[in-house]
Amino acid sequence: MTRSGDPSVSDSPAGTPDIERLAAARRDEALATNQRRLVVLSGDRDSGIDAAFDVVRGADVPDDEVTFVTTREGFRFERIEPRHAANLLGTTRTVVVLDAHDDFAPNALGRVAGAIDGGGLLVLLTPSLDEWASDRNSFDERLAVPPATVEDVSGRFRTRLVSTLRDHPGVALVNLDTGTVERDGAYEQGITFDIPLPPVPRDRLFPRRAYEDCLTADQSDALAALEVLHGDDAAVVVEADRGRGKSSAAGLAAGSLAAEGRDVVVTAPGKRNAAEVFVRAERLLDDLGALSSGSADAFDLSARGSGRVRYVPPTEAGAEAGHETVLIVDEAAALPVRLLSSYLDAPAVAFCTTVRGYEGAGRGFSVRFRDRLDESSHEVTDVRLDHPIRYAVGDPVESWTFRALLLDARPPVEELIEDAAHSTVAYRRLTPDDLLADEHLLREAFGLLVLAHYRTEPDDLARLLDAPNLTLRALTFDDRVVSVALLAREGGLDAETRQHMYEGGRIRGNMLPDVFTSQLRDEQAGVPVGYRVMRIATHHAVRSRGLGSHLLSSIRNEFEDDADYLGVGFGATPELLSFWRDNGYRTVHLSTTRNDTSGEYSALMMHPLSEAGETLHDRHARWFLGRIGDVLTDALSDLDPDVARAALAAVDPEFAPSLSPYEWRVVVGASYGPGQYTSAPGAFRELALAHLTAPKNVSLTKLEERLLVRKVLQARPWTPVADELGFHSTAQCMRALGDAFEPLVDYYGSDVAVAERGRYE
Repeated sequence: MTRSGDPSVSDSPAGTPDIERLAAARRDEALATNQRRLVVLSGDRDSGIDAAFDVVRGADVPDDEVTFVTTREGFRFERIEPRHAANLLGTTRTVVVLDAHDDFAPNALGRVAGAIDGGGLLVLLTPSLDEWASDRNSFDERLAVPPATVEDVSGRFRTRLVSTLRDHPGVALVNLDTGTVERDGAYEQGITFDIPLPPVPRDRLFPRRAYEDCLTADQSDALAALEVLHGDDAAVVVEADRGRGKSSAAGLAAGSLAAEGRDVVVTAPGKRNAAEVFVRAERLLDDLGALSSGSADAFDLSARGSGRVRYVPPTEAGAEAGHETVLIVDEAAALPVRLLSSYLDAPAVAFCTTVRGYEGAGRGFSVRFRDRLDESSHEVTDVRLDHPIRYAVGDPVESWTFRALLLDARPPVEELIEDAAHSTVAYRRLTPDDLLADEHLLREAFGLLVLAHYRTEPDDLARLLDAPNLTLRALTFDDRVVSVALLAREGGLDAETRQHMYEGGRIRGNMLPDVFTSQLRDEQAGVPVGYRVMRIATHHAVRSRGLGSHLLSSIRNEFEDDADYLGVGFGATPELLSFWRDNGYRTVHLSTTRNDTSGEYSALMMHPLSEAGETLHDRHARWFLGRIGDVLTDALSDLDPDVARAALAAVDPEFAPSLSPYEWRVVVGASYGPGQYTSAPGAFRELALAHLTAPKNVSLTKLEERLLVRKVLQARPWTPVADELGFHSTAQCMRALGDAFEPLVDYYGSDVAVAERGRYE
């Protein structure tokens, strides 16, 4: 029997660890330092649940301060299903027990850990730590993308997780199968957490009560910075790690502004992300006696006068931020740059962002959006919160979750890779085993992937290490990662799976085959094997050097004999469509609904590698051209004209117009003579598609091409088209359309068109 090194913990007479005493010791230690501690109970599940009750008794915690996150039922404590762990966001608990035996997911671990208050305990129930890596649960089943099975999923993520549990400070390990305390988790630091409350600023604009509600000097400084939202052309950037109180500060500012009669729009990736903002705003308004009795909705608060704090989804927030409105964006790093840029039309806006956390990547926010913010007309105020609110500095549970989930992963520092160029980088295949064996390499690669996407979660780390369909490629400079691409293998599906998809069943991980089969009714689309570029990122210090294109070229060379195609799917913007077109990818589909978070329509593009890939691409490119004219007048009638231009310019083959002699006479008459566009709009649509799929053939201005999209392809009324494109009148807009078709008639026109044109020359 192994005895704990903690003198306050002893084995019970029955030969099993005295878990109550262990829990009491860790709880006393946590209370003394205002930190948290982690207790791991490994072994049989039923024994683990019994031991978790011992922990609760030893910690001497009231039942209403305890939550079990488990698929099991029958507890007297609050119970939450692991898939609903997000419900703990914005709440605090003293003890949370996470049952990792079934439906364990990294996301749930991150969310649970963030809900524990200073002085509290996180209790993790696991299978035997020696066997956990080979254990399989429902999360592993989700990683098993067809045609792979759950047996193909590795356990590298859990292997790494176990290694962090074995050596991180403040972690107690109890082996229930052997009845031993492998680590007592004793961790004492001479930290005083009695931090004096910040003084209320003398020259304040917000109510004194708002400052009295601040818990740290950081939070008070953030609230003072947010006072600039009283004026126009003001922007505030509030950055913090998780648990620093930035959302609370934003809520105090929102409540203060509403109490003065201001309209405050709050947006975030979802309502739950903004919950703390509204909790704080409502409490402050109530304390000030300014909360209207008509505030029945927790996310729409009315204050005295015309003051209001209301949640608006991110895709609508820019339009709602009028002249007298203040816009507060919480978890800004989890929103795409296109949406963030649209918020700059608001006269006063605050961007609150998590620097390290599963909500998003603060560094990505600063790298990808900050230049646009600095170039705007807003005067920018920056403030950062470093001091934790719920627990003391140096908390071992926080440092463990950052380490275990790579919440603090970063690419290499700029000075180490600033000389990277085509001739000095090496193309590498980074296998999961490579990443597991080299923590530094893993952190750099994952850090770049975090920057590549507006939302990266702990689950993505497990996918990177364990999912059998994913593979990683990189460019390195002096063994430092400067560019990285995450690829997903798709296709190669059997007939039964393809039939299941065709009949409406969802197949994980196969984006292009799924869309082609279920939406576009191509049951054979799942036969060819492709690799989809899920994410690609180049270090911000060496961008604009063509390294991303160099990486894609190297990928193409590697896979040209092993796959049928390369593919990609993304929220369509003109810049991204042009980038992928320049790298040999061609448009085959535009989604007909917008993404709820990004507000963008998605584009699917392909780069064929084999005859089977060419056949699949050509089939869907042909179908895309056959339907896009109709779709642009219907579901895509609000598609940005520059997105339409870029998507159509990336189609291969080009659209070939086929006009009857009558249609040519109408088109020539409307462009060179007195004819009317409305006599045969379908003929004009064919010519517009022909030009936009091959803009190199005829030189038109961007304004003329936008006119082709808005009026001809999307069939919008003349007046709004003229207003949007800056024409002085609808008559001028009509003449411009006729002028734009003249060179199209000259290039594409038949003998009938040439003869008809001669009548007007």
